[in-house]
Amino acid sequence: MPTLILVRHGRSTANTAGLLAGRTPGVALDERGTAQAAALPGRLAALPISEVVTSPLERCRDTVRPLLDARPGLRSHVDERLNECDYGDWSGRKLAELKDEPLMEVVQAHPSAAAFPGGESMRAMQTRAAEAVREWNARVADEHGADAVYLVCSHGDIIKSLVADALGLHLDLFQRISVEPCSVTAIRYTRLRPFLVRLGDTGDFAALAPREEAPTTDAAVGGGAGAP
Repeated sequence: MPTLILVRHGRSTANTAGLLAGRTPGVALDERGTAQAAALPGRLAALPISEVVTSPLERCRDTVRPLLDARPGLRSHVDERLNECDYGDWSGRKLAELKDEPLMEVVQAHPSAAAFPGGESMRAMQTRAAEAVREWNARVADEHGADAVYLVCSHGDIIKSLVADALGLHLDLFQRISVEPCSVTAIRYTRLRPFLVRLGDTGDFAALAPREEAPTTDAAVGGGAGAP
């Protein structure tokens, strides 16, 4: 079965503003995110990517545009099931304000029970994304062969939920996974099991250095802005 390359979109204007963007329209890549997207073709130059699939949101489509420009003829598809989690009434709000909401504690510690007001549950988010990947695995294998490589550009919580699914982790453990903007995660699927072969790779090891601000035990809902 194919190898799936999961790319989180580049850093966005909402990431740097501390907003939970969700599906809010008009959220674009910021200057750093644009540079991250421009570097993506070089980072993936050795991979024979057969298809590109993206979330419908602007920040994902803009992230893969340089890759598509560098590879004329590479087909791109939009799949609504790979869209950002529908955070409902939380969409567009500041994360600093949301941290005191009682639901945020559930999102952090028991996400399989979390459902966003006016939006969807995290359980439904994972289910639709995993179903999309399984269907794309079969389609890519049929059209390009069992050893094919394809790319999906999506969002932090979507990618974390797909990694948890591949590892057989309960959704309640997915907040232990971190994927920074424009990071690359790779899952190789086989008949009997998937293998996680890369997780959140940005190539930037400086981001692992200690930071001046106090560490937090909370996961970055929506994926966070990454290293400064």
